[in-house]
Amino acid sequence: MMTAPKTYTILVACGTAIATSTHVALKIKELLAERGLEVQTVQCRVQDLPGMTLNADVIVATAQVPFDVDIPVVDGIPFLTGFGVKEVVDKIEQILRQKS
Repeated sequence: MMTAPKTYTILVACGTAIATSTHVALKIKELLAERGLEVQTVQCRVQDLPGMTLNADVIVATAQVPFDVDIPVVDGIPFLTGFGVKEVVDKIEQILRQKS
């Protein structure tokens, strides 16, 4: 019997949880799917993060996260600039695969 692949949850945080996080969330899903990882993204504002980390595996933030959270935080700016995207996706993949 085959088991369904694990679905990881990624919080995508920006200042307002509108345009920037939408763009980043779509790129993350696309690039991780190419690597065989199934993810669901939840968009939020940075200030909402403290109450949202319970079931999440990683945070990708395009703004400074000014408080301690109990899951890894990855800089999402490369998804906006186009520079360093592969390295960020590598880092996210590494974090998620360690949770398997």
